[in-house]
Amino acid sequence: MFKFILRRILIMVPQLIILSVLIFALAKAMPGDALTGQLASNPKMDVQTLNEMKEKLGMNDPAYVQYFNWIKNLFKGDLGISYIHKQPVTDLLAGRMWNTILLSVVILVLTYAIAIPLGIVGGRWTDSWADKLITGYNYLSYATPLFIFALIMLFIFGFVLSWFPTSGSVDIQVQSGTFAYYINKLYHLILPALSGALLATVGTIQYLRNEIIDTKIKDFVKTARSKGVPESKVYTNHILRNSLLPIATFFGYEITGLIGGSVILESIFGYPGIGQLFLQSIMQRDYSVVTALVMISGIATLFGTLLSDIILSAVDPRIRIE
Repeated sequence: MFKFILRRILIMVPQLIILSVLIFALAKAMPGDALTGQLASNPKMDVQTLNEMKEKLGMNDPAYVQYFNWIKNLFKGDLGISYIHKQPVTDLLAGRMWNTILLSVVILVLTYAIAIPLGIVGGRWTDSWADKLITGYNYLSYATPLFIFALIMLFIFGFVLSWFPTSGSVDIQVQSGTFAYYINKLYHLILPALSGALLATVGTIQYLRNEIIDTKIKDFVKTARSKGVPESKVYTNHILRNSLLPIATFFGYEITGLIGGSVILESIFGYPGIGQLFLQSIMQRDYSVVTALVMISGIATLFGTLLSDIILSAVDPRIRIE
């Protein structure tokens, strides 16, 4: 296992290098920059002042010089300066990053809490009325765009029924660090997390249902039944244990997929996370923030893939990757 993890980490090194080059090249290929945008919005700034600022910040250096300076600063933990927010990108991401992580964790917990029981019911009692309802829910979830579903949830439960707040991550008047603060923060999380989880269940339900249907007709299951093993133990120890392997495989991918989904959810629900910041930075051409967020997302994807492989090799005793 150790050799496998070490080998995978070494493979990630050239992948990260290629990723960094692509991110930097795409950022440079985008039209305009944050300082040029300020020329139109700030009447006190003239062209000469703008050019002096660009020269001071190294924005007029050759592309390869800017790239190596960017990489060098990355190793130092310096993600650059946000020209729009006038502060280091690291400080800008600090609070928002934890908000996005918290939202992603809650979505992931709710997704598995909903999907695993439904997948088990659909796979064990195939073609029953419950299975047909679950299949219908699955088709509806798959066909519904996230941004439309989130808007409907926001309108019904936020504006019409007023059960949940419609924006923010915590009320301003609540004192930080208190028990009421954490309860209020969780209260703000429920609606966006539930909106994301209800649509994120589709893959897990379908994979688990299909695996249970395929596994319960295999020879080792028939052998267990012929030996008189109780049906409950057959499903728990044989069918369900083997059917959960694909779910473990996709666990890491689902973690990274939540980062992409959080962009939509955070924008619709006004949730102050890195997803909302990412869209704002693109619109404002704040490329230091954009490149930092894309790089973080890419690194998370690579580590999510590694995590999936580690979980699969640990869960399935028949797999030994050395």
